[in-house]
Amino acid sequence: MTDQLTVSVLGTGIMGAAMARNLARAGHSVRAWNRTRAKAEPLAADGAHVADSPAEAVEGADVVLTILHDGPAALDVMREAAPALRPGAAWVQSTTVGIEGIGELAAFAREHGLVFYDAPVLGTRQPAEAGRLTVLAAGPVEGRGAVEPVFDAVGVRTLWTGEVGAQGSATRLKLVANSWVIAATAATGEVLALAQALGVDPHDFFDLIADGPLDMGYLRAKAELVLGDRLTPAQFAVATAAKDARLIVEAGQSNGVRLDVAAASAERMERAAAQGHADEDMVAAYFASFDEKRAD
Repeated sequence: MTDQLTVSVLGTGIMGAAMARNLARAGHSVRAWNRTRAKAEPLAADGAHVADSPAEAVEGADVVLTILHDGPAALDVMREAAPALRPGAAWVQSTTVGIEGIGELAAFAREHGLVFYDAPVLGTRQPAEAGRLTVLAAGPVEGRGAVEPVFDAVGVRTLWTGEVGAQGSATRLKLVANSWVIAATAATGEVLALAQALGVDPHDFFDLIADGPLDMGYLRAKAELVLGDRLTPAQFAVATAAKDARLIVEAGQSNGVRLDVAAASAERMERAAAQGHADEDMVAAYFASFDEKRAD
């Protein structure tokens, strides 16, 4: 291919590993790093170079892609990478970091002469593995040629939200989208818990709403993970959903909006995590409807 790039992927968890694999399959040269090296090692079989440090991973990279747990983690890792960052390289920041966090990362990019793209992704494990994520992107028009092949490799669609990534327009849209996803997930868990408590077969509920305006494929898919005891491997983990829910609540508070459902969802996710479900699919917040003894 004529547009082969050297792409550094920092963070190879559920999403990062899938994105790195698809970048390698698209013909790009991938340099992968993860704090726990064992999570990155399998990527060697796909042709990726597994680096021992962030600095090693970003050396000579055309594009640096970060997809870590949160904003502070992304900033810490980029600081470790700083000595080897190439001025003028593109930084695709795909971690869900919140409004304040995206400003801090954009400031780091300016300090180090990086071309900054705010580019969170919408999707979970399955679409990530299939290269069918939706990329929400903001950043300068000049320079997009360096990042669009990356977006094409990991996603089926790129939605550009603006030309100034530092303002976080893509992150803002991601928070709005995640508020809906988290609310729907929490509601799914509560529906199943209430059905169990009242002795109602949840499939009777599904039949009741079938093909009507209340029906939703997402509800059915998440419910089946609980009913079929298929909460691992997680499509999107409880602990990560709890973090995102808190970012949504903070975004609302800082803009004068009270988000009661998001706040309650964050509490449910945190309670489920404390019960031992942190690494399970986020619909495991279902267990937060019961006391800890019963949830076990």
